[in-house]
Amino acid sequence: MEQESKEKLASVSSLVTVFENSRTPGAAIGVSKLEAERHLPGYSLTPSAEPWKESHVGESLGSEPRTVSRRYLNSLKNKLSSGAWRKSCQPEIHPGPGTQMPEEKKIVQELLETEKAYVARLHLLDQVFFQELLREARSSKAFPEDVVRLIFSNISSIYQFHAQFFLPELQRRLDDWTATPRIGDVIQKLAPFLKMYSEYVKNFERAAELLATWTDKSAPFQEVITRIQSSEASGSLTLQHHMLEPVQRIPRYELLLKEYIQKLPAQAPDRADAQKALDMIFSAAQHSNSAITEMERLQDLWEVYQRLGLEDDIVDPSNTLLREGPVLKISFRRSDPMERYLFLFNNMLLYCVPKVIQVGAHFQVRTRIDVAGMKVRELTDAEFPHSFLVSGKQRTLELQARSQEEMISWMQACQAAIDQIEKRNETFKAAVQGLEGDTQEQELQSEELGLRAPQWVRDKMVTMCMRCKEPFNALTRRRHHCRACGYVVCAKCSDYRAELKYNDNRPNRVCFHCYTFLTGSVLPEDKEDRRRGILEKGSVAGSEQSLMCSFLQLVGDKWGKSGPRGWCVIPQDDPLVLYIYAAPQDMRAHTSIPLLGYQVTAGTQADPRLFQLQQSGQLYTFKAETEELRDRWVKAMERAASGWSPGRPDDGDLSD
Repeated sequence: MEQESKEKLASVSSLVTVFENSRTPGAAIGVSKLEAERHLPGYSLTPSAEPWKESHVGESLGSEPRTVSRRYLNSLKNKLSSGAWRKSCQPEIHPGPGTQMPEEKKIVQELLETEKAYVARLHLLDQVFFQELLREARSSKAFPEDVVRLIFSNISSIYQFHAQFFLPELQRRLDDWTATPRIGDVIQKLAPFLKMYSEYVKNFERAAELLATWTDKSAPFQEVITRIQSSEASGSLTLQHHMLEPVQRIPRYELLLKEYIQKLPAQAPDRADAQKALDMIFSAAQHSNSAITEMERLQDLWEVYQRLGLEDDIVDPSNTLLREGPVLKISFRRSDPMERYLFLFNNMLLYCVPKVIQVGAHFQVRTRIDVAGMKVRELTDAEFPHSFLVSGKQRTLELQARSQEEMISWMQACQAAIDQIEKRNETFKAAVQGLEGDTQEQELQSEELGLRAPQWVRDKMVTMCMRCKEPFNALTRRRHHCRACGYVVCAKCSDYRAELKYNDNRPNRVCFHCYTFLTGSVLPEDKEDRRRGILEKGSVAGSEQSLMCSFLQLVGDKWGKSGPRGWCVIPQDDPLVLYIYAAPQDMRAHTSIPLLGYQVTAGTQADPRLFQLQQSGQLYTFKAETEELRDRWVKAMERAASGWSPGRPDDGDLSD
């Protein structure tokens, strides 16, 4: 500890030297007045909207900028090491008559009061000095904006962290001290963000040099600084004094926390947490390369949290942002994808909606999906290219990227996060697999029913209830989604409610099949499946095990004047019949055509994508999307018309 104290002392001494070298000769001021005002316990910004513009004649600093006095700088290292600074800045605490405030609470109250004064000083640096210099740089072009940003480094992030998070947390804990007399857990939670100071300290020497250079070089630059320094808000102190405040702050946290631990009773429940918090603060004070790298990550993470609105349940310094960016959400009801934004962390995926008016937070978090248990795979969808599926316990999303490369990048990032989570449970997973062996995919899906959010079938992919096969209409048979399996079903078939674990065991609308599986209840006789009709051959199963399937336009009077599109399938288990569905996910075909004996005619000069089926006065005309697709359909129908069946050596691949 003695060696660490010497290293910290040397660091402060070097900063003192930087300030001394940047001083303007003859501009020193009396240290007694400076220190007296510097350590005013009630220091805060005036309520005026622009107090720095109210110059006071008696406090005028003249044309030259005032700098830190030599006596003050030379004594700084002694104050930080010995704790003498606390004698001058310690706020006066007046307990009420007949009350005795515990010693540890006095220190926590002192921490809160000094934090308020510190936030006021950060406000002055960020919102007054920094912003006024930026405005002047933009309007007069007398000095570059980049110079201003380099001087103040990451002071904006430091200010926002203390004002929006650290100070409110301390205030809440002190207000609730009777019920929760502890502070170690709060500081443990927030201490990692103090590593943001590494960048500020690393940049401090360069900032002091730039400040001195441009004060001499640019009259408008000097005028802005002088005007603010002469205001009541500045407390008759120079910009150099205010810039030194963040450098001193972490050692002051350390001193206060040390004294807090000393004052705690021997068996105090907060002793272990407070000691751990002290160790974390000491670690934050180290300016090694690893600390600087971590600082950059935390600063980026903090900026992300600001864009998300600083929600308590997602603010965690241990998180790592892996990827962020815009995507399109494929809707199960709307035909056009919707713009959304994803933040992928090491432990969660945040599905967000961009705000139109970006005041404060830029995004609203719609869904949080835990990486643990998440699955990702590519979707094969001609209507939505570059689409992929993210299936989590909380929700399943169908997403579309802007390009194939972007889709692959998102899938790889998600899979890398999933693999990292799974590695932590590698031993447990190996034990489970050794006991249970391989499990079929279908069994896994059944076991997961109700445990994770399903992929919802899109409305336009079906025209009839996927359970009772009755067609939907806008009045008497509307569409609903089963929250367990994701099927589109009618109100009659989804008139059940079951508790789903992925939704915190709340009752949800489910279809009768899922209700039976989840609850074990026997359905009434009138709810049981009726005997399947000849056309009740599910399109989904037929497409997955088909010889040929695709959309075809149905042309001619046989189909009506509108010429609708149909989802046409020749299944492997019924290779001589063409089934025509209204939509790819329908459970019952609109019609079927036995192909045996039909004559197939391909193409016309008017439209080569047309082909026909003809037999005994029956004529069916179809139109494919491309000539290549037409040729494949003609070949498939000619085989069926001749009585061909699968399994012969000359089988060809006709699938889409």
